Amino acid sequence: MPAKRITVIVNGEPHAASVEPRLTLVDFLRDVLDLTGTHVGCEHGVCGACSVLFDDLPIRSCLMFAVQADGHRVSTVEGLTEPGGGLSLIQDCFWETHSLQCGYCTPGMLIAAHALLRRNPDPSRQEIRKAISGNLCRCTGYGQIVEAIELAADRLNQRTPSPERDGHDR
Repeated sequence: MPAKRITVIVNGEPHAASVEPRLTLVDFLRDVLDLTGTHVGCEHGVCGACSVLFDDLPIRSCLMFAVQADGHRVSTVEGLTEPGGGLSLIQDCFWETHSLQCGYCTPGMLIAAHALLRRNPDPSRQEIRKAISGNLCRCTGYGQIVEAIELAADRLNQRTPSPERDGHDR
């Protein structure tokens, strides 16, 4: 099949490219745009490692063709950072609670957590667990991940102060 020209807004920036119709969105992000934060795990939509926001909704990018993203907005884990490159609130809370572990599930977990907190800035522990239930952690580190999301919710709702920055990048 001939290549198709697409334009996708990725992390707020328009990207135009000619792609093969069978190229998955995850491969487009990683191989064409060099955004390697989105991980390829199972390639069957089961593990959640490839999760991105598609028009602000979390999706599995291994299950979508890049041509289906034409004219849409996609946000990857790289797009969660603050202007200037600093960590976002959820990224900082993952760092602070040692929720990163091996790091393979982290991008998908961050996307799921970000989407949850945008939808519900004060989720219950049960709502947090449900929101990340489609993301598998091979280190079995769910306790710290839930703790990180609870901490981010507390900070969003100003129940827990953010630590003073010591000038070091995190």
